[in-house]
Amino acid sequence: MGVERKWLFTLFTVAFLSFTFLFLSSLSFFTSPKPLPSFVHHGSHYPPSFAYFITGGNGDKNRIFRLLLAVYHPRNRYLLHLGMDASDEERQELAAAVISVPAIRAFGNADVVGNADYVTHLGSSNVAITLRAAAIMMKLDGGWNWFVTLSARDYPLITQDDLSHVFSTVRRDLNFIEHTSDLGWKESDRFQPIVVDPGTYLARRSQIFQATQKRQTPDAFKLFTGSQWVILSRSFLEFCLFGWDNLPRKLLMYFTNVKLSQEGYFHSVICNAPEFKNTTVNGDLRYMIWDNPPQMEPHALNVSVYGQMVESGAAFARQFDTNDPVLDIIDKKILQRGRNQVVPGAWCSGRKSWWVDPCSQWGDVNILKPGSQAKKLEESVSALLDDWKSQTNQCQTSSE
Repeated sequence: MGVERKWLFTLFTVAFLSFTFLFLSSLSFFTSPKPLPSFVHHGSHYPPSFAYFITGGNGDKNRIFRLLLAVYHPRNRYLLHLGMDASDEERQELAAAVISVPAIRAFGNADVVGNADYVTHLGSSNVAITLRAAAIMMKLDGGWNWFVTLSARDYPLITQDDLSHVFSTVRRDLNFIEHTSDLGWKESDRFQPIVVDPGTYLARRSQIFQATQKRQTPDAFKLFTGSQWVILSRSFLEFCLFGWDNLPRKLLMYFTNVKLSQEGYFHSVICNAPEFKNTTVNGDLRYMIWDNPPQMEPHALNVSVYGQMVESGAAFARQFDTNDPVLDIIDKKILQRGRNQVVPGAWCSGRKSWWVDPCSQWGDVNILKPGSQAKKLEESVSALLDDWKSQTNQCQTSSE
């Protein structure tokens, strides 16, 4: 009897120790230390990097965070701006959500603007926050090549591996900015009225106000207008911020009193600067549906136009309502992104399952694995570059 009890005690002890070992092993699987960031290499022999400036207002915290996850890559830089109409609590919650992502916490390449600005949609404060964002990201990161503007209402139609793969063959001084000198009705409605944006000097949100008199269209420089959504080269933004020529500052003074100045400032600077006017690719790589004639905002996109979006060859689309079901379809079919997870790329080395984020572990962040959408984007970029090479659609004045 004593021998039998001793044998059972030994058996139970071994079983208990085995269970403890398996439990601790499974626990360590979920809580294992995250790998140290691999080195991000920049230069002509490595894929390009992008600096994303993502903007929103009150109530946009979740939309901005979702967009950040959808465009995230360790090689890029991100700056998120919730306007002053959002509460400090919302800004803090956004910052907490950002830092909760393992890769972002490790690479430290995403920031939330703490001292935010008031933004008046029709006023020049949009240009002011964009220039500020470019200056911040230049100071934080010396490696990015292009500056991309997005809003909380935008969403990507490609992965970052797709985007970097396609742009690897693009000259890094080129600027994707839709523009025209044919002002049409905008000349009398946008450029000749004198407006003042209270967001530049009041500590509260207010609408622009317009003077009773108008001013003449400038003849010291040519005016250009176009899409406010741009992909600008680092060299051009350095010119806008630190330029040896006074042109960027002179035009900034003029556009301070122009309605919707974000649709004309960069366009007019680049097309009046001899060093940069030949670097303009006339397209913004966005998918939008407008009324004819266009209204203030494009149509809200939904499932009914999913096929058109996918085949458009655009990099981004806008605008979407909050949590529209079509965003889930894009996540599943194009981005292959899990809920509250970043888009998996060649840099992710973790196992893919319903409870584990494959990008909670990573390998070489300097390699790419483009997907099916890369080919469509490549065709769009190639067509735009053909136009650029022919110089038929590039900073042309209406008299030419």
